[in-house]
Amino acid sequence: MRAMAAEHAPESSQFRVTLFVGPQPVEGKPFTSSCVFNVKKRSWKGGIQVAVVISQSQIDTLNTDVDFSRWLAQALIDLSDEDRLSHQKRAHELFIQAICWCKLDLALQSGITQDNQCLADETWIPEVRDTVIKRTNFITSYIASELDLVLRDVTAP
Repeated sequence: MRAMAAEHAPESSQFRVTLFVGPQPVEGKPFTSSCVFNVKKRSWKGGIQVAVVISQSQIDTLNTDVDFSRWLAQALIDLSDEDRLSHQKRAHELFIQAICWCKLDLALQSGITQDNQCLADETWIPEVRDTVIKRTNFITSYIASELDLVLRDVTAP
C-alpha cells in the first residue's frame, strides 16, 4: 500500500503516515469501520498506531456530500460488468481509507501525543465533513490512482 499523496498542512509534514490496515469492522459496533495508521514524528524515537473510526452513516453522508457514487459510476463506465463490480467494492474501501486519512490529518494538525490511540467515530464530525468536502479532488485522484483508472472528463463536484 503506497502512502497517500501529500496534501497536508505544514504541521503534518513533521509526520510520516502509512496505512497499516483497513477498513475493517469494529468489534461490538455494527455499521462502524476503522483504519489503523502507523504514525512517526521526526522527533520521536518510535512510531505509534492510530485507529480512526467512522460510522456507516457518516460514510453515507460524506458519499452524498461529495457525490462520490456519481463520480464512481462515471469513472467505471467503460469497464466490463465483472470488472466494474470488483472496482466498485475496492473504490468504497478506498473512500473509507481516504475519509479516515482526512480525519487523522486533523488530529496531526491539532497535535497528537506519542501514544497509541483511537479517534472515535464521534470525534470532530463537522470538521471531518468540511475537510473531506475541501479535499474531494484529492480523494478521487487517490482512488483513481489506486484502481489504475484512466479518467477522461470525470471530475468531482
